[in-house]
Amino acid sequence: MAPPALASGTTPDFGPNVKIFDPSTPVDQINSHLASIANEPEFSSNRHAVYFKPGTYGSSAGQDDPATATGIVNTQVGYYTSIAGLGSSPDDVKINGALHAEPNQAADGTSDSLTVFYRSLANLAVNPIQRPVGADAQRARPEGIEAPHTMRWATSQASPLRRVHILGNLDLTGQYGANAFGTELADSKVDRTVISDDGTTGPAQAQYYTRDSQIGSWSGDGVNLVFSGVTGAPRTNFGAGGTTTLATTPTSRPAPFLTINSGVYEVFVPSARTTTSGANWSTASNAGVRIPVSKFYIAKPTTDTAATINAALASGKHLLLTPGVYRLNGPIKVTRANTVVLGMGYATLAPSGGAAAITIGDVPGVVVSSIMIDASSGTDVLVQVGTRGATHVGDAVNPTALSDVFVRVGGAQEGSARTMLEVNSDRVILDGCWLWRADHGAGVGWTSNTVDTGLLVNGADVTALGLFVEHTQKNQVVWNGERGTTVFYQSEMPYDPPNQESWSDGTSEGYASYKVASGVKVHDAKGLAIYTLFMPSTFAGQPVHAASAIQAPTSDAVHFQSMTTAVIYFGGGIRHVINANGGAVDASQPNSVVYGMTAAARLVAGP
Repeated sequence: MAPPALASGTTPDFGPNVKIFDPSTPVDQINSHLASIANEPEFSSNRHAVYFKPGTYGSSAGQDDPATATGIVNTQVGYYTSIAGLGSSPDDVKINGALHAEPNQAADGTSDSLTVFYRSLANLAVNPIQRPVGADAQRARPEGIEAPHTMRWATSQASPLRRVHILGNLDLTGQYGANAFGTELADSKVDRTVISDDGTTGPAQAQYYTRDSQIGSWSGDGVNLVFSGVTGAPRTNFGAGGTTTLATTPTSRPAPFLTINSGVYEVFVPSARTTTSGANWSTASNAGVRIPVSKFYIAKPTTDTAATINAALASGKHLLLTPGVYRLNGPIKVTRANTVVLGMGYATLAPSGGAAAITIGDVPGVVVSSIMIDASSGTDVLVQVGTRGATHVGDAVNPTALSDVFVRVGGAQEGSARTMLEVNSDRVILDGCWLWRADHGAGVGWTSNTVDTGLLVNGADVTALGLFVEHTQKNQVVWNGERGTTVFYQSEMPYDPPNQESWSDGTSEGYASYKVASGVKVHDAKGLAIYTLFMPSTFAGQPVHAASAIQAPTSDAVHFQSMTTAVIYFGGGIRHVINANGGAVDASQPNSVVYGMTAAARLVAGP
């Protein structure tokens, strides 16, 4: 029997891990709840989503001097927390205050953001008024101090900003200097300056991807800063400043989001776009489709199984995964075209017994967004799009899209897989995906959390925007499909090869991070940064090397632009950037210092 339809103005049952505020909620109550969820440990199993109904929250009285501000909404955003507005436009929800992310500070006062993961903001506007909060406010050097009209978001991977409007400056650095490895800013506006390195506090963001946005200006260089379709972006200056700027984004499908329309909860699913630039917040009928939440199956981690979820999908429902860890005994199976699977609060699929987490059939128009996946042991493929070996399907107007899909093997639990994400269908869009073989946490070791490949692409005309793939034991990415496109790629090779013999592709040293198959005739990739950090404790004094960071056919229609390699620390390195081209980086013979890295080589190639 279908559940009864919700009356207008009725809030669906999203479970205990979702909090919804309206403008009448006292600011102290809002801050108290946000503080209560701000200190989750890195591998916590708790998940949180916070939503703001349309309106204004907090006082703007202290905006010119944050030290005097009172009545502001002000919190650090912690692990596994997503905060979003419920309006049709980001400007429908205005926060006077700061929803900020700070670096980790060690006992000696040094800071870094290298593990500041898994948090997000979406669909709201912030008038930045930031002050230190909680334990940070009691430090001798609080991280949360900020200049007037400035909010900090000093994070690394899996911490996207989508559809946000910062009514001032956005600071991606630490107050006292903090290395970070970047994430994605998309479909957003920053009225003043985005600061990736202010030139005074030391190392900052090595990399960042900004897409289809509008900024006042950008301050700072990096290793790999990529802009596509960004009004106000700096000019391309990859050789000196690590910057690559594209006038437009070739194709994209922005992430879906929860909203309230005339008192009814809906999910707005944007349509695909081509050759775009600037922020587009339209929710008109020509910009996407509105799907009432009544057409979604609202899953709960404490009660739902793979069977109950798959039965709902088979009956024609879309899927809304409320926050929590779903310990399933089989994969979620999407077999119907145009199905939407949307996670809330870093909802996490953790299938047991080596099962896949999610499989998508040979159908177009599927949208999967904002989910995490933890592998168990012995998995073949964790996420599979299209059937292997089947006739590939795809629709340029209505493509399947995966956005903010974060896959990890090890770290939270023991696990292994052959491939994290396999794309067999054509015209799939991947946006902001991080595929991570864990380098710390539970079940981590060369023979424990084993993974061959992060991303395997067999389909044609597949586009990856903001792709992060790290630490797998063979090629991080293998691209077999024709006419693939990548805009921004970040990768670290595995930390822990025990010796060169154990990590060699036939007679070649190591494995290329990004491999385009020899038979591919057309491929395009721009803005690639590939690093090593080979741990001396594993290779016992005999450093390992990779022959090249990128392996691709030599063809006029295979294009690579703006590539860099670097040794972050310790020993070994990379002999070439692409094939046999580009200088070596080796820890024993540093030739430059780039954001704390002991060696770097850049190769700038035209389109």
